[in-house]
Amino acid sequence: MEGREYCCRPVFRSSSFAVKWGPSACCVAFGSINVTPLHRCRHERVCFHHAVVPISIIGCIIIDHRPSLDSPSAHVEWITIDSLLRNTLHCLKIVLFFTHQINISPHLSSISLSHHNNPNYVNSHNNHRTSLNLKQDFLEYTPYHDHSQVKVNTYKNKAPFTGKVVSTKRIVGPQATGETCHIIIDHNGDFPYIEGQSWGVIPPGTREKDGKPHAVRLYSIASSRYGDDMTGKTGSLCVRRATYWCPELKADDPAKKGICSNFLCDTNPGDEIMMTGPAGKVMLMPEEDPTTDYIMVATGTGIAPFRGFVRRLFAEDTPAANVYKGQAWLFLGVANSDALLYDDEFQLAKEQFPENFRLDYALSREQENKNGGKMYIQDKVEEYADEIFAKLENGAHMYFCGLKGMMPGIQDMLKGVCESKGIDYDEFIKGLKKSGQWHVEVY
Repeated sequence: MEGREYCCRPVFRSSSFAVKWGPSACCVAFGSINVTPLHRCRHERVCFHHAVVPISIIGCIIIDHRPSLDSPSAHVEWITIDSLLRNTLHCLKIVLFFTHQINISPHLSSISLSHHNNPNYVNSHNNHRTSLNLKQDFLEYTPYHDHSQVKVNTYKNKAPFTGKVVSTKRIVGPQATGETCHIIIDHNGDFPYIEGQSWGVIPPGTREKDGKPHAVRLYSIASSRYGDDMTGKTGSLCVRRATYWCPELKADDPAKKGICSNFLCDTNPGDEIMMTGPAGKVMLMPEEDPTTDYIMVATGTGIAPFRGFVRRLFAEDTPAANVYKGQAWLFLGVANSDALLYDDEFQLAKEQFPENFRLDYALSREQENKNGGKMYIQDKVEEYADEIFAKLENGAHMYFCGLKGMMPGIQDMLKGVCESKGIDYDEFIKGLKKSGQWHVEVY
């Protein structure tokens, strides 16, 4: 039976969701499937036909669908997520009146509404279909790939921006080497940035040695310009807590802990953060040519900008995503499986876009390189040296973010390939930099 259909593009979360029926609402949240029909309308039939659909629409959709024979109508309104819903990263709340059937398709990620009380109503209006397009296109430049309008240093040290923490969550397993947190910050849309830029954070307090304010620490932004909630009013940071193990104390030395990283990892919802930036244009994606290949190499929290890239290209309904035909290849180096960051998101992107997204991990404490030693990021990249070199020759852009210790190994690998091909390595790298294909942000 044909019905009105409110569709969204298949989106970016690996979890399925649970559905529970109440007297007047259907609330959808992530978790395992659990369909419990608690309510049967007296005159209408309410059915749930399918589930297990990846969804990452954030906010509230109010569907008032109470058609009569005289004036069939459907009213759909998108309501910006409020602070309560922001505490749940991925939540879709649907409030509806039970005068229709609900279908959720695993292939279309769509919600179909069909009236069952009066067959004549459906038959007479079965050609009327309404699409609810929840696109991420309201923070785009004109044209969308024009970076000449990208803002830098909107807020400076002497006049920083005050953001508010939405949530701070540990995102690594118990066996990870250290603690890494994902921190969502509310900027109310007043601190625009794009993928590849950084925020500066000024930790509270003063330095012990001279009583002056702490210096700004830069952190790559770990979300797209639309934020994790896709409202364009938040941004995220990926921060590893910096600690120092003292062999004499046989414990972490609090006097040597990272001031800013510990401040950020200890924040609670509502805490204020003094921020500067956005900073940098080195790591931006050149989106003018949708066939461009991106090779992204990260260690640890250096994954931050690439998470923004992947979300923009494969998670969101952006102009860039709609035309992208190239291949984005992500390399991430961490100590072990428990230290992997955003793995669920990357695995889903790989599953949904196998031709456009590749993923390789270097797990130094779990894998061996070709010489029997630990598998570091440069060893993993070296396994594909010829393919990477060919991509660079064909215009691919290569990005590095994370510990600077990975760079010598990467450079030696490329130098070896150049020598085997009779190419001058220094001239080759010089050419990549001149054409803007070489992007490095290491620390």
